[in-house]
Amino acid sequence: MLWITAGVITLGFLIALQVVAHHLGIPGPITTQAREVIHAPKSGFLLYASMALMMVVLTWRQRLTALGTAIGIDLVFLLVRWATGTLPVEGHPFGNGALWVILGCAVIALTRRTGPERVLMLKGVGLGLLLVTGRKTGDTWLLITSETRPITLDPYIAMADHALGNPSWLAGRLLEASGPIGEHALDYVYAQLAVAAVCVALYQLRDVAAEQRFPRHHLVRTFLLIGLLGPAIYMIYPVVGPIFAYGPEGGHWAAADLWPNTLPPIIAPYELPFDEITPRNCMPSLHTAWATTIFIHSRTGPRALRLAGTFWLIATLAATLGFGWHYGVDLVAGVVFAYTVEAALRTYDLGWDRAGTWLIAYGTIVFAALLASYRFLPLEMAAYPWLAGPLLLLAMASVVYGYRRTTALWEAKAAPVPQAEPRPELAV
Repeated sequence: MLWITAGVITLGFLIALQVVAHHLGIPGPITTQAREVIHAPKSGFLLYASMALMMVVLTWRQRLTALGTAIGIDLVFLLVRWATGTLPVEGHPFGNGALWVILGCAVIALTRRTGPERVLMLKGVGLGLLLVTGRKTGDTWLLITSETRPITLDPYIAMADHALGNPSWLAGRLLEASGPIGEHALDYVYAQLAVAAVCVALYQLRDVAAEQRFPRHHLVRTFLLIGLLGPAIYMIYPVVGPIFAYGPEGGHWAAADLWPNTLPPIIAPYELPFDEITPRNCMPSLHTAWATTIFIHSRTGPRALRLAGTFWLIATLAATLGFGWHYGVDLVAGVVFAYTVEAALRTYDLGWDRAGTWLIAYGTIVFAALLASYRFLPLEMAAYPWLAGPLLLLAMASVVYGYRRTTALWEAKAAPVPQAEPRPELAV
């Protein structure tokens, strides 16, 4: 019933978002996903990662068959496009085969499977499709923010960012100094964040086929919930980022052409009108939130997975700042947001115990306080960075510490109590 309820809610949300997008004259998530059955997909890597996520419910023989089928279908698509001169200029020339396999497994589950085997396969298909649909939903949300939020709050965030020393300006200059190699490497890491998440999720879901059930908590749940809640905050806190508001990408809409060589002056902030194209997707930084979630879940894996999770977090933070897509205060809010969402899901699994509920409340209060301070106290934060900066980092660290302490408490309660060995009776 839980999976059915989640499916109905997701479908209703997608339909509502599709209707809103159609009203605004932009493509909706259902339209863009349906196009990729035939047309070149935006991200072939994401489709294959989604197929890999779906295949956790299959046996190894079935996995090899599914992978071979996907590659064969993509080769046919590639040959047809090459013969007809329709090779894609944008997007990837592969990925359709992976989507076809996912949809084919759904048909097989409904027509050739029964009982628990059918339910498990449909769960796997749903998990794979949710990852793909989540990406399309996010893209639609971004278009909606640009169409419906003509005013941005970048000057407020830029002033608040003085408390942290304007890290985006520093990272931007460092990235320019690294040359094209550093830029291409960070751009790839930033773009393939969902693929990295799937790698961690595959480790967590590696025993699904053998145990015939999904674990209670895994990375995909947190990843999707962050993607669902985050864009709602974009609607009430529209920010475009320094490369647009203070850099060359903003054109005549930019407040000034300052990023990354000249720090913005400390002046009274104001609402900045902007174009109807640039997404207002900075506050909080969801890429930071997702990378933080990958880091959290990779902690339970082997050493290589832990190192990969740490690398992806550091590289993502460097990319978000270095390319000018986010301010430093966005990242602080993103970390708090990620830990609060993760705590909420863990607490839900454990039956809303007192420690978890307090942690959720505390994380929510800190997150709301951060957003309020950025909006109503930016000049004070810029005037006293030696005070505001440490307070911001301390607030973020307190949420991280609270999560670590609460999860340690949960693990201590879940650990089996060792049984005392019986004492041998003394001989009389």
